[in-house]
Amino acid sequence: MHALVPAPSGAMSPQDLATLAGARALLESPGIAAQLANLVGAPVEYLLAYRLPRGASRAINTAVRLALRQSLRVATATLGNGGQVRPTHERLHTAAVAATGAAGGAFGLVGLVAELPLTTTLILRSVAEIARSEGERLDDPETMLACYEVLTMGGSSSADDGAESGYFAARAVLAQQVVAATEYVAAHGLVSSGAPALVQLMSTVASGFSVRISHKLAAQSVPVIGAATGATLNTLFMRHFQRAAHGHFSVRRLERKYGPEMVRQAYGQLAGADGRGHRTVASTP
Repeated sequence: MHALVPAPSGAMSPQDLATLAGARALLESPGIAAQLANLVGAPVEYLLAYRLPRGASRAINTAVRLALRQSLRVATATLGNGGQVRPTHERLHTAAVAATGAAGGAFGLVGLVAELPLTTTLILRSVAEIARSEGERLDDPETMLACYEVLTMGGSSSADDGAESGYFAARAVLAQQVVAATEYVAAHGLVSSGAPALVQLMSTVASGFSVRISHKLAAQSVPVIGAATGATLNTLFMRHFQRAAHGHFSVRRLERKYGPEMVRQAYGQLAGADGRGHRTVASTP
């Protein structure tokens, strides 16, 4: 259960402020680098410096760009366009990426490149389902691009120096690109993926997601973890992005109700309350 936080007079209801508090707890939780460091018992920076093969970053970035190009279209093809609330299948998607991770985990970089398109599609499908469950319409270009935004979210924590400084800071980095890409997709669809607006947005998303994939490969390279690491790491990745999606699309739902400025102010007030010693409690989706 989310702890209820009193809403400012004339602003958000206590129930919606509690939803926002829960979303913030998910979005500002330790990022994927910190979670991987806890899993393998070594700083990710060390693993990246000493365990990735030469040229791995370039290969990963190329593979990520190819995986992103059609993954969301495939991921949403059978979900329907309506924004009505429907159940999600998070455990099923998590089990599926664990299977792909297990299949590719024993083959290092080659296995990762082969596995990445399917894993990315499964992650985006789960993210899109969560978006739909929060009332988003999957035929809305803005919703589709908001699904890509989730892939750039790393969380914020003192234990994760490489992550973004905060949720709204991460969104601000992409804001202008998302607006331009949304306008283009609304007019031309996703078919013309070579449009400058889409190329720029996909480049930014790919850069952020590539960093997280590099972290995964570095963790997989630890000998004592073994080939089964692929399943474990893919499970961790899926759960991370599912949590981020729950937080992100809860915030977007509240923004549709109250307006972006009020939600952002309330989000900041919750951060201030935490700083004064009040803790926000959220359940894991």
